[in-house]
Amino acid sequence: MTPRSYILAVSAALCIVTLLCSHGAPVSPTGAHLLLCQSHTRCGDKFYDPQQHCCYDNAVVPLSRTRRCGNCTFRVCFEQCCPWSFTRQETFVVKVRGQACSLPRSSDDRVCSSVS
Repeated sequence: MTPRSYILAVSAALCIVTLLCSHGAPVSPTGAHLLLCQSHTRCGDKFYDPQQHCCYDNAVVPLSRTRRCGNCTFRVCFEQCCPWSFTRQETFVVKVRGQACSLPRSSDDRVCSSVS
């Protein structure tokens, strides 16, 4: 290899290494700062991170948020409270969110009685 070819090869290698290293390590967004290349999830007029929140009743709520369903508690991001009466006492069923309340009860559903 001639000295001129050697200098050209070293210069090209340095340029490539400089380009690759100039972008730095990827940075995770913190707080309300989102990277432009991330997909955005909206709830009404607000954006949220679906790994930390969900949209419930047109509001951004944490994944851990719970509500009462008769004498049961359900997780609003993952479940829903459905009215379900077989007797004179009002009954509710907690179903997986997105599942129609009119569907027959399954083994995943929880029956909850009304709170008197």
